[in-house]
Formats: sequence, C-alpha cells, structure tokens
Amino acid sequence: MTREQIRKRITDIGIVPIVRASSTARAKQAVEAICEGGIPIVEVTMTVPGAIELIGELVKTLGKDVLLGAGTVLDAETAQRCIDAGAEFLVSPGFDPGTVQLANRLGKPIMAGALTPTEVIAAWRAGSDFVKIFPCGTVGGAKYIKALKAPLPQIPMVPTGGVNLQTAAEFIQAGAEALGVGGELVLASALKSGDMKEITETARQFLTIVQEARAAKAAAS
Repeated sequence: MTREQIRKRITDIGIVPIVRASSTARAKQAVEAICEGGIPIVEVTMTVPGAIELIGELVKTLGKDVLLGAGTVLDAETAQRCIDAGAEFLVSPGFDPGTVQLANRLGKPIMAGALTPTEVIAAWRAGSDFVKIFPCGTVGGAKYIKALKAPLPQIPMVPTGGVNLQTAAEFIQAGAEALGVGGELVLASALKSGDMKEITETARQFLTIVQEARAAKAAAS
C-alpha cells in the first residue's frame, strides 16, 4: 500500500487499537481478536516482548488483511527495524525529529506524539502524517481536542489516553481524525484469562460508536 492509501485506511476505520501485552502469545491472540471484531488495524507496541519479531510473524500470517503498525517507537534505529519487519506505519508517544525524517524518507506514515499546541505544530511541520495527542485524557479529553482543532483544523489529530466506550463519540464530535485505544479495548482481564471474546466484542462496539458519531456529525454540519 502507498503512504496515502495507508493514511486513508486509518482515517476510514477511525480506530487504532494499541496492543500491549506481557507475552508474544497473548499479544498475538489480542491482534486476532481485534481483527475478528472488524478492526483491520493494529499497533503493536515495542513494550511487548519480541515485538519486532511478532510484527514480522503477523505480516506473514495476516498478510494484506490487517494494517500492522509499530508503537512506542522512540528512535530512528528502532523505526528502521520495525519497517524492515513489515510495519506499515509508526507511532510514538512523543516527537523525535529523526524518527519522523526516517518515516518520510521511506514513505511510511507516522503518528508522532505531542500535547501542547507548540509540540503539535512542530510535529506536523516536521512531516508527521497524524499527530497523536497524548496523554489526552489527563488534560481535558474531548474538550482539549476541540480547543486544539479551533486554531489548527488542518492537523489530523489522534487522541490517545482517556478514550473509552463512553467518550469515543465525544472525541469524534470534537474533530478527532481517529482514536488511539489501548487498555479500554485490549482488556487486561482478557489478556490474563486468555478469553479474547471480550476484546472482539469491545472492538465491534468501538467501531459502531465511531461510525454513528461520524454520521451524526455529518448530519449536523
């Protein structure tokens, strides 16, 4: 897929599930459960043991069915290894210019993390395709996104932190391009028990909420 096609797919689906798990096996199960719930996008974080190898394995087993990204990518060296393994997009909790430059050079979309208006503008100007607003929930949630979007409507923002089934619609209404969802989707209880049905059902719920919120927003505009 081209960079533009990947960006469009992320925007169209509107949810980027963030997989953090204590083992490769649990992470793989979570990825499969998310896909079964109808979300063909997954961000595997570098905090998962053997994350880069897992990305490579998932690329082979899931092929073109799922858009696989690498999360918690903190430097260009790690970014290169993730892309070599098959990651189609990169996500970082903060803004590292070298990582954004590498992604741009290799034609891979990146979501650099930012929080303040100054950081958001810096990440966007450096070439970040989306700006991950993190940790969004602790600074006002959807209200903060709405406040940022007022002077910066051209910047696609992906709030992460504080996004759950109760707040997802509010974030979409506030102008979020997509939602980064971690523990509220990849549930710790499911990871611990190994019963992934709850993750699959939660994925379906998030998908429905985003679709309905976008439809309501379009109807109101």
